[in-house]
Amino acid sequence: MPWTMRNGGRGSNITFEYVIALLPRSYAATADQWRSRSIYQLVTDRFALANDSSSNSNVTCDTSLRQYCGGTWQGIIDHLDYIQDMGFDAVWISPVVANIENTTAYGQAYHGYWTQDMTSLNPHFGTAEDLKNLSAALHARDMYLMLDVVVNDMVSPNGLNLTSLVPFSAPDQFHQLCYITDDNNQTEVQQCWPGDSTLPRADINTDNPSVVTALETWISGVVQEYGVDGIRLDSAKHIHSSFWAWFTENAGVFSLGEVLSNDTSYVAPYTQVMDAVLEYPSYYPLVSAFSSPQGNLSALVDTIESAQNIYKSSTFMTGTFLENHDQPRFTSLTNDTALITNAITWPFITDGIPVLYYGQEQGYQGGSDPNNREALWLSNFDTNGPYVSHMKTLNAARKAAIAPQTSYFLTNPMTFMNQSNSSMLAVSKPPMIALLTNVGSNATEDVAWTVHSAFDVLTCNTIQADSKGGMTVKALKGMPQVLMPMNLLGKSRSLCPNFQFSDKATGAGHSLSPRQATLVVIALVGITLAFV
Repeated sequence: MPWTMRNGGRGSNITFEYVIALLPRSYAATADQWRSRSIYQLVTDRFALANDSSSNSNVTCDTSLRQYCGGTWQGIIDHLDYIQDMGFDAVWISPVVANIENTTAYGQAYHGYWTQDMTSLNPHFGTAEDLKNLSAALHARDMYLMLDVVVNDMVSPNGLNLTSLVPFSAPDQFHQLCYITDDNNQTEVQQCWPGDSTLPRADINTDNPSVVTALETWISGVVQEYGVDGIRLDSAKHIHSSFWAWFTENAGVFSLGEVLSNDTSYVAPYTQVMDAVLEYPSYYPLVSAFSSPQGNLSALVDTIESAQNIYKSSTFMTGTFLENHDQPRFTSLTNDTALITNAITWPFITDGIPVLYYGQEQGYQGGSDPNNREALWLSNFDTNGPYVSHMKTLNAARKAAIAPQTSYFLTNPMTFMNQSNSSMLAVSKPPMIALLTNVGSNATEDVAWTVHSAFDVLTCNTIQADSKGGMTVKALKGMPQVLMPMNLLGKSRSLCPNFQFSDKATGAGHSLSPRQATLVVIALVGITLAFV
């Protein structure tokens, strides 16, 4: 990073001077523009090697060692086809700044979260030119770049000796040493240090005005220099919300905050100061609901309805996810394909921006950190991976739902349709209805959703609606179903490409009443997709 810095010592103001030339074009996308995107999250060191070749599929990466394995920004560029072909149009990469180089008791800083020098790039990932090229390559495809940003804490290679940290090294630029021992004590969470005596993570003093000014100037420069379209705010709950209001304003791009809590009332204040939050409150009941047939779907519904009531607005954006680098892969909790497919479907049919963690599409099964940070090149980027087709279908269906100018998909909050069976969930988000279940693939009894639909329905294998325009839809081996208007299906060439549409099917000059409705169920790889 071409910053130069003047640091007058303890308690002094810090300024950055930028030498910025030939800036990559930033889309400066608004929050509303991000709302229509779907995000592919990756760990830079584990996604793709530079100068990729078939021989790289043999380059091993032992996650238990917690060491660098060789992934780079150039490697990401080389495999953008893989990401884009699944329908993702935004990529979230690991933190980009220089981390400590030594090997600690917890391994190396391959993940990017142990910042030593905020003014330099991580040389393991590539050069400044490589990062600019990644931004440009994404923009050429109409895709967005999201950077993971760490401003809560820094790590010194010399333990408690902070003199090697850049740009902050004076004692008053950090909170006094104390380690977080009580996650329910908000003062401790925000003013004590994460980590422990083995790997101290010096907590940046965001109550110091000169520190705040420096961070705001820094993020503005990073965004401009590298053509960044959005930022993910690491450890957002560890910094008071007023800081985030100013920081995100200076960034000038979309912000997605990590507020790690299962409590919507705890997360709610952060929805006032950033564009979106990662939807942790629904993550926990989501995993619980679909990891076994005994899961509680109503707890998931209750959490969503609570968020709609107390977040900034009922349509406040969230990043909805099933896996990430901090949580166990869902497939490590169950091997039931139907349960997995239902759970993976959830982020794409809800109010939030769907976030897919790399490797989900390949069915990776790593448990908790570090096992959930596998090398994707070992899959050889298999386009026939277990859930690759599933991802394509879900992204295509979501885009089809968003496409109509009159669509309410992005602006109206989801609702839930009452079901008589506690194992069935029907989500209404016009023009889409999603039918999920946790009965699993080995269910011995027939279960079905009851959908009182006002949609028109056409079919390959017809099932007539009842006289009231509703229908009963049976679960097929516990798999989810997604219902959409046939006229949208006809306009989308990504969905059911072999299906022949008549004028009637696409709505050209025809209007069907609910009583004329019929149901189409088309079996695709990894998902049963139905259109109404």
